[in-house]
Amino acid sequence: MYNAAMKVFKIKFGRSVYITLGFVFAVGAAVFALTLWQVIDFGLRHSAMPGFTVAKYVLMFFVAAALITIGVLLLTRSFFAIDGKKIKLSFAALPTVYDADDVDVVVLDRVTNRLSIVFKDEKCINVAINAEKYNDFVQAVLDANPAIEYSIQSKTGTGEDENK
Repeated sequence: MYNAAMKVFKIKFGRSVYITLGFVFAVGAAVFALTLWQVIDFGLRHSAMPGFTVAKYVLMFFVAAALITIGVLLLTRSFFAIDGKKIKLSFAALPTVYDADDVDVVVLDRVTNRLSIVFKDEKCINVAINAEKYNDFVQAVLDANPAIEYSIQSKTGTGEDENK
């Protein structure tokens, strides 16, 4: 998925995502620790159905590993990348590829400080990266397709405009 020419921009998550991920990691660790404790302390000794007990242990270890893996993937494999004529969005290792030729306009809204990509079919995606990287991202998109329009929206004017 990576190559040397690709320009990668890591997705910036909000505080609530980090809190949720902390909760997911804590639950995953707790499930793993409780299951490990049950395997060590009880094993199959008191089980009326050993096959069911083994399946339960395997399932609980799988759930713990899945929770931790999804959290790690979300933190490490969530990015926007510009590679030649392609714009790639990877969210927890789930890639989506857009063609740069399909992009109509890149919009920077100064009021909300949000960067968006609007496609010719009027589909829109928000670019959730660090605000300091907006110019680098826009330049990378424009390098991929110089025909793309770059628009900056800002609230300017005098107080007279507010009453209209």
